[in-house]
Amino acid sequence: MTTISRPRRRKNGANDSAEGATRHIPAGAQCELWGRAAGRCEFAGCNKPLWKSSVTQEEVNIGQKAHIHSFSERGPRGNDGISVGDLNSVANLMLVCHECHRKIDHKHDGGRYPAALLRRMKSEHELRVERTTGIDANKKSHILLFGSNIGDHTSPLQYEQAAAALFPNHYPAQVTPLDLSTINASFLDRDEEFWDLEAKSLRRKFTQRVSERIATGDIDHLSVFAIAPQPLLILLGTLLGDIVPADVYQRHREPPTWEWPEHTTPVSLNLHEPTTVGGPPALVIALSATVARERVTRILGSGAAIWTITTPAPHNDLIKSRSDLAQLRSICRSLFDRIKATYGSSETLHLFPACGVSVAVELGRVRMPKADMPWQVYDENTSRGGFIPALTITTGEEPS
Repeated sequence: MTTISRPRRRKNGANDSAEGATRHIPAGAQCELWGRAAGRCEFAGCNKPLWKSSVTQEEVNIGQKAHIHSFSERGPRGNDGISVGDLNSVANLMLVCHECHRKIDHKHDGGRYPAALLRRMKSEHELRVERTTGIDANKKSHILLFGSNIGDHTSPLQYEQAAAALFPNHYPAQVTPLDLSTINASFLDRDEEFWDLEAKSLRRKFTQRVSERIATGDIDHLSVFAIAPQPLLILLGTLLGDIVPADVYQRHREPPTWEWPEHTTPVSLNLHEPTTVGGPPALVIALSATVARERVTRILGSGAAIWTITTPAPHNDLIKSRSDLAQLRSICRSLFDRIKATYGSSETLHLFPACGVSVAVELGRVRMPKADMPWQVYDENTSRGGFIPALTITTGEEPS
């Protein structure tokens, strides 16, 4: 039978763990530590899986149990005030990889990694694991990314940021996204060839990577993250339609995140209707900027019948909640029906969007492909003097 001697007391009253404890960590504590960490390194920013080799991918346990307060009083961060019984407790242990273990224990006093910081890393990692695994199994969602050049700027989409925005309502259905983005595009949105090439690419990729999997039942829900010129976002929305449930996300500028804020003030959306109809019908979505009537009549003529959805103070970061998008969908669905009743289904509706990413996608999703009028979608391009025709979406054009 093993006997553990009584802990020797130091002058400050804390225990000298070298004499009073054993380095053995009970199997139950080890299992709990692995479970709480989900088998990944708990050092913030690492998250390395610890059940396989990062080089060969062979299954091997590379996890190490690091003490936050050291086992020895002379070890990193010491153990003043820590009882013998707490030294090997789950609360005083972190599951880490070898690299991070060496890093946090490199200096006697812990250096840049004091105990308080390590406890916070451990707590945040384990809370994230608990939130993730606590989501119902039927809440999986496939992340769809779509990026295209806007002027001279390329799309900054990142899977990790998108995945983080899903919680707590959904979690990623797979570790890679459905990426429809254009990589290293040769043309910019000011080039005439841009729209035709980008539209063909988007339709083709959507068919190959999304619609075929929807048809086989492999995709039950989509989470959409997109940054692209607004006509392409509207086209993406028409391809998505409402066949599969989808959440469309908005990139917020202040603070910079894809996550929807928890508490927001509802956006006030106003619909201004033309006093007379008869000329070409146009719909202006003026939510991110004001669109003067003259910018539309310069293209369609002074007799254009212009419907405008706007807000008292348009700006780039206007849309802040899913309820704002729901309000927009309701207004648009009713409006499309009324315009069609006035002009018939064969007349072209001219769309002039000045709105956020999520609004543009949802505008396309509201469209009923077999029933609604053809759309001519315009793009605001200052280098070409204002709005220019970008894409045509025809009646009968269904999700691919």
